Amino acid sequence: MVRLFGYFFGMACVLFLVAAAGIAIYLANVAKDLPDYAVLNSYAPPVTTRVHAGNGALMAEYAKEKRLFLPIQAVPDRVKAAFLSAEDKNFYNHPGVDLTGLGRAILVNLQNFGSGRRPVGASTITQQVAKNFLLSSDQTIDRKIKEAILSFRIEQAYSKDKILELYLNEIFFGMNSYGIAGAALTYFNKSVTELTVAEAAYLASLPKGPANYHPFRHPEAALERRNWVIDRMVENGYVSQPDGEEAKKQPLGVTARTTGPSLFASDYFAEAVRRQLIDQYGEKVLYEGGLSVRTSLDPQMQIAARKALQDGLVTYDERRGFHGPIKQIDASGDWGKALADIPALSDVPEWRLAVVLAVSDSTVDIGLQPAKDGSGKVAVDRQRGTIDAKNMQWAFRSADGTRKTTKSPVGAVSPGDVVYVAKLGDDASTSYRLQQPPKVQGGLVAMDPKTGRVLAMVGGFSYAQSEFNRATQAMRQPGSSFKPFVYAAAMDNGYTPASVIMDAPIEIVSGGQVWRPENYGGESGGPSTLRSGIEHSRNLMTVRLANDLGMNIVAEYAERFGIYDHMLPVLSMSLGAGDTTVLRMVSAYSVIANGGKQIKPTLIDRIQDRYGKTIFKHEERLCEGCNAGDWQNQEEPNVVDNRETVLDPMTAYQITSMMQGVIQRGTAAGKIDLGGRDVAGKTGTTNDEKDAWFVGFTPDLVAGLYMGFDTPGPLGRGGTGGGLSAPIFNEFMQAAVKDTPESKFVIPSGMNLISIDRKTGMAAGEGDPNTIIEAFKPGTGPADSFSVIGMDSTMAPEEILKTSPQANQAVQTGTPGLF
Repeated sequence: MVRLFGYFFGMACVLFLVAAAGIAIYLANVAKDLPDYAVLNSYAPPVTTRVHAGNGALMAEYAKEKRLFLPIQAVPDRVKAAFLSAEDKNFYNHPGVDLTGLGRAILVNLQNFGSGRRPVGASTITQQVAKNFLLSSDQTIDRKIKEAILSFRIEQAYSKDKILELYLNEIFFGMNSYGIAGAALTYFNKSVTELTVAEAAYLASLPKGPANYHPFRHPEAALERRNWVIDRMVENGYVSQPDGEEAKKQPLGVTARTTGPSLFASDYFAEAVRRQLIDQYGEKVLYEGGLSVRTSLDPQMQIAARKALQDGLVTYDERRGFHGPIKQIDASGDWGKALADIPALSDVPEWRLAVVLAVSDSTVDIGLQPAKDGSGKVAVDRQRGTIDAKNMQWAFRSADGTRKTTKSPVGAVSPGDVVYVAKLGDDASTSYRLQQPPKVQGGLVAMDPKTGRVLAMVGGFSYAQSEFNRATQAMRQPGSSFKPFVYAAAMDNGYTPASVIMDAPIEIVSGGQVWRPENYGGESGGPSTLRSGIEHSRNLMTVRLANDLGMNIVAEYAERFGIYDHMLPVLSMSLGAGDTTVLRMVSAYSVIANGGKQIKPTLIDRIQDRYGKTIFKHEERLCEGCNAGDWQNQEEPNVVDNRETVLDPMTAYQITSMMQGVIQRGTAAGKIDLGGRDVAGKTGTTNDEKDAWFVGFTPDLVAGLYMGFDTPGPLGRGGTGGGLSAPIFNEFMQAAVKDTPESKFVIPSGMNLISIDRKTGMAAGEGDPNTIIEAFKPGTGPADSFSVIGMDSTMAPEEILKTSPQANQAVQTGTPGLF
């Protein structure tokens, strides 16, 4: 027996050694091609790029994987406890593989063998890190062995906290959210530090299967799994029994933020920033690089800009009549589902979709669009309201001419019509006003003239209605709003605001083509000063001035100011016949407003990479001594303005003064009232009233806008810059400057202020009633004799000028001409 026992023992030893050798060879072969776990040390996952307004408010996020990297030191203990209880309670005690948990899983799987149940896993958090970072998700023995080997190695190379940090920042939580910080925002719109025990437990339940515990599709399963995690937290001593029971009573409380943050009214601005980031860094960096972008947006000013432009567009559109309903649905039964399926303007929360239920001579009964929950289910309540006839009188006339004018709601709307309405009164009110999205559009930009920082930008009535940004993308003719740059070129080249130019009909023949420019309204005023020409926007004077000055000079100034890249030097361009954008025009006016300094318009103040390093900043001025280590009685730091001067500061003030006259006496008279503040500006109206512009400024803020149809067409009678756009500018500026200190336009040192006759431009005598104080550069002043520019018979070698009756009369009476 002893020899037999010894024989079997020897055989067993041989078999053991053979098996051990086989296992060793297998493990060596498996471990031979293992990935290098050292890459974990340079972990840089795709991280969300976040865009902030000028005050730090989060405006937009861009990511393929919604992830915000969070150091383990910033994760609260209750959140760690939730994940350890759900995934790996022995995490801080095992060497990478939990042998106890593995044995328990094997026994459970043996018991369930043949039952069809899915095998129970026993992966530790370290094993999941190995799989997620270094291996595939294949369900094979080889992969599990590799996972275990890597887990032992990872545990030897990294601390437990580092491994947990990798895990919490990498795992997928569903709803395109990755990492604990991104999941907290996506599911609860909270930071990780604000999560309650119940919320942390729910997030900890998701990695096992986000789709299985979806808060809206499978709420019962989600609640059951969350409560199971809470029980494990209690069992493991992380949460007391009473606190655990209280947490289990809480609802899931998910407030999913599936579309990311959106600062109200900032959609056009955010999209412009997104495009710039892609142009500058590429899509990969934008969606994976974790940039932190601080923009120049002023949220309150943006809201004011949005409201002013929307008010102007709606006012104009309603004067044109009612376009008809958005859609028609059956209102005889349960209209809620059909109405809920119609997309509303998500960025115009003041308006709601409604269906007309009944119409009488005095009122319209409406049903309001019901809300949907996160799963798409329509709310069961059906709210109703009324529209009084007085609150829809503008709609009694059809805009398209298909209906006759009516005197009551009957004939304007019908049961089943889907329309927009706006609530009147407080929240308890059931009274509404009929609204309609306007067909006319426009763009508005506001800018700090000293820095070029864009403070507000509105690219149309609604971003949900149209993503096309009319402030930056629409190429429109600026019309007469271009004239100040013609006059600025003249001021820089020897003319003065008192120079006199003939305002009379002209006919220009060039290449067999006849061009007969006209003043708006067709009238002409005879010889007039440059100030009068800009105040009253005289086309005929501007053409003569541009011809006398030379269009090559005008083109050079237009390009210098950034209005055009390459301007064709023909006379019609002096009247704003070229195409440009609102942003470019506002930038050009900013040069005048800041005294002639070149600026670079910007939407972005600063960009930091994922590590906090500044990789871009707009501010290029130098500050010598700003970073001094200590105080040694040195002088205060001085910011050196190294920007190029593109316009004589004295010229800038002369043009500013002339544009103040536009508001006081000219084409914008009576349209702008900022409570006595200094303000200057210029209207612009293109041929056939297709575009209406106004660009203006105070010493500290420039704003400009245009109004017009996307497919250019006549705006109709009164569709001028003064009639349509100046009131919008006024509404915006009143809101924008109301809480800011008042400032004045600064007169450059050395300028001479002299009283002149408004009509002749000559020095005014004492007591003359028709006088104005004009600013002259040193060495210039009012003319000693009455001289008129533009009375010659030939404008250019190829352009023949037919002298106007006014010019003939001036010559016959002996009035000298300046030729």
